[in-house]
Amino acid sequence: MAEGDDQHNEMERAARLHQQRRDEWRRTGERPVWRNLTMVGAIGWLIVIPMLIGTLAGRWLDAHFGTGIFWSGALIMLGAVFGGYLAWQRIRDER
Repeated sequence: MAEGDDQHNEMERAARLHQQRRDEWRRTGERPVWRNLTMVGAIGWLIVIPMLIGTLAGRWLDAHFGTGIFWSGALIMLGAVFGGYLAWQRIRDER
């Protein structure tokens, strides 16, 4: 029975959050286009910058240790994951 109560409480919380968002949208209206465009640009840079840092660090490590593209590939992927995480946090905070 406790699991059913948890699901019921979660549904109530989700419905309340949905209603709050709808009420906020009715009060403030649609976000301006310029704000959406700036958010898209910021999210793009949040992903690109960590990847560039990973690329530069990886190239330096590969040149230093003579490992081909081992560090470059790994750090580019790590930068992409970290950038994706930062973008996700930004989107979540924006709502």
